[in-house]
Amino acid sequence: MSAEAIADPAQPAEEGATTAFQRASGPLFVIAILLGSFLLFLVQPMIARMALPRLGGAPAVWNSAMLVYQALLLGGYAYAHWLGRVPVRQQAMIHLAVLALAALWLPIGLMAMQLPVDAEPALWVPWLLGASIGPLFFAISAQAPLLQRWFAVASGGRDPYALYAASNVGSFGGLIAYPLLVEPGLALKGQSWLWTGGYALVFVAVAACALSLPRKAADEPHVHATSPSPTKTRVAHWIVLALAPSGLMLATSSFLTTDIVAVPMLWVLPLGLYLLSFTIAFAARRWFAEILTRFAPVTILMFGGLMIAGQNENPELNALMALGLLFMVAVALHTHLYDLRPEPDRLTGFYLAMSVGGALGGVFAGLIAPLVFDWTYEYPILILAAGLLVPQAFLLPVVGRLWRTGRGGMMLRVAMVTIVICALVGFGLFGANPIEEKQTRGVVYLVIAAIGLLTVGVRIPFMIVLTGALFLFGGYRSLAMSFEGDVRTRSYFGVYTITELPNQKRLAHGTTLHGVQLTGDPVRLRMPTTYYVPGSGVGQAMQALGSLYGPGARVGVVGLGTGTLACYAQPGQSWRFYEIDPAVVGLARNTFSFLETCKPDASILLGDARLRIAEAASASLDLLVLDAFSSDAVPVHLMTQEAFATYDRVLAKNGLLLVHISNRFLSLEPVVETAARAGGWSAAELTYYPSIMEEMDEASTSDWIALSRSPETIARLKAMGGEWRKLRTTPGFTPWTDDYATILPVLRSLNKDLP
Repeated sequence: MSAEAIADPAQPAEEGATTAFQRASGPLFVIAILLGSFLLFLVQPMIARMALPRLGGAPAVWNSAMLVYQALLLGGYAYAHWLGRVPVRQQAMIHLAVLALAALWLPIGLMAMQLPVDAEPALWVPWLLGASIGPLFFAISAQAPLLQRWFAVASGGRDPYALYAASNVGSFGGLIAYPLLVEPGLALKGQSWLWTGGYALVFVAVAACALSLPRKAADEPHVHATSPSPTKTRVAHWIVLALAPSGLMLATSSFLTTDIVAVPMLWVLPLGLYLLSFTIAFAARRWFAEILTRFAPVTILMFGGLMIAGQNENPELNALMALGLLFMVAVALHTHLYDLRPEPDRLTGFYLAMSVGGALGGVFAGLIAPLVFDWTYEYPILILAAGLLVPQAFLLPVVGRLWRTGRGGMMLRVAMVTIVICALVGFGLFGANPIEEKQTRGVVYLVIAAIGLLTVGVRIPFMIVLTGALFLFGGYRSLAMSFEGDVRTRSYFGVYTITELPNQKRLAHGTTLHGVQLTGDPVRLRMPTTYYVPGSGVGQAMQALGSLYGPGARVGVVGLGTGTLACYAQPGQSWRFYEIDPAVVGLARNTFSFLETCKPDASILLGDARLRIAEAASASLDLLVLDAFSSDAVPVHLMTQEAFATYDRVLAKNGLLLVHISNRFLSLEPVVETAARAGGWSAAELTYYPSIMEEMDEASTSDWIALSRSPETIARLKAMGGEWRKLRTTPGFTPWTDDYATILPVLRSLNKDLP
């Protein structure tokens, strides 16, 4: 978004001085808005990264953080709206004072206090984050609507809405810059000072914009609202149009990481596309937004049903389609918002309504849905909402002539579409030959899509076709599983699905298998499976417990899963599990029988493992197993040098630490190797490849690293069997610490040479 697009000297002006101002200060307003928005989206991941070591990775932390951000953003927009009651020169003085007062919270960072052990995270975490960054976030968040209002006044009433496009370019830049540039390049202290320097630049830029404002009230014809006030219906329409893409953005992130593919940092892409949609929708040049808006119903129809189908052989393609669907919907609805925008004198109220809608969308998808639904139902609900709200236009004139008929003719056509779609859905669900079910549904989908294309431009028939497609491809299956009652469980960590087969019971977290229990005779019920079979690294360590530590070995396991490891327990041993998700505890105790059969007296400690381990007595464990990865996501705060120091304190002098590093997307060996070298640990790695017979009993390939401060312990473990090897050194790899950690160097797709 160029400054020339906002302050084009070729446009007519009331005075020559106004044109001169536009040439001089138009770019200044762009720069000020870009900087403010950049800082706003840079601080969100930065402060969350700072909070991890102290607050842990509990869902309350992340959800509470998002609530704080949304509340502060809404507050900033409300403040900007309230400030519109006074002349712009007074607005500038007040806002500069607010920016100066907020600067007392610099350099940015968390307050120096520890969360009480018995604290309620839902109350303490918002308070801590709000007290740490609240004034700064509040002051910066008001920037975009305020400066747009000032620009309209200072430029003699020019349309300021294109500046919102510049604002979202800055937001997108801040979002992308953090994981790609800031986090890999700077430690947290350096990040804090970088943000502080940016804040100083924003203050200077805002002050410069303030100097360009009219000095006399008579020269500010646009400071008081003179245009008609929007109706309540129009305000509600603004809110709903902002709600749907905001909720769909969060729902897409959840859906991708739950049902498609759990790629690290995947959440950046939906949010980035969401921000870019504002840039296109509010740009001065309208042609691109208009083209995307025209074809948005087609995208919703073609991709919506395929997305709900969930898992298939091409998850990456599904991910691309889901992102494309989100982008088209966001552009179309935000373009519709732009088309319904009020006059510039009502600008701040318009943005306040948008902020309310965005916050409500986030609350629905991020907080309400995980509590109410047992699956990602918010995703199809928001797709349907998008189909209902998106502007409709006939694709071809002949289609328009087909639907331009009297009321009776329209009702007849709608009834015919309803009957045909119901018949097709019924045939696809119940009439297909089970052997050819997949091919039959493919043909049915093509027929439904063809009918749907003929309904684009007529909202009710279009919604009938879209609903049928969603019901056929995933909707019916998901509803059936929900009605079964105990097949699926949802928490803030995702969706857990239990699948019972003739000889086994399986637990999946999204697309990642988290445990398998064989069924049949009692011996099979107790058999460790998947990553935990006897030949694996952890299996070797468990079998060596008696030899290494005697009959009273003390064992700790981070990550309960189905409780598989409990079946290595022997009489006299003391076991405790650390588990962050209460839903997993319920599944391990009530659905799977590893715990009940093998170690019913095992202690289970709820909460973030690093925080709970820090509460434990020194040298209170002989073996600690770190197996906390959730759907291939890496809890970074459990893998830093400070975290390994915590594990060292709780282990006996000859204690053993087993770290599970099996991962589809990340090579974690360099992380553990550098931490081991820095902490003086002896270490060895075992990559276990099961035999064909073992694979028939659900054994999986696994990577485990054993560490101990006692070289003799590692030597004795290696002597008991297994192809243990020395850890490989990765030249130039920077160790992970609480102050510095980035996953970019260990992404397998970016680093083909990593082990």
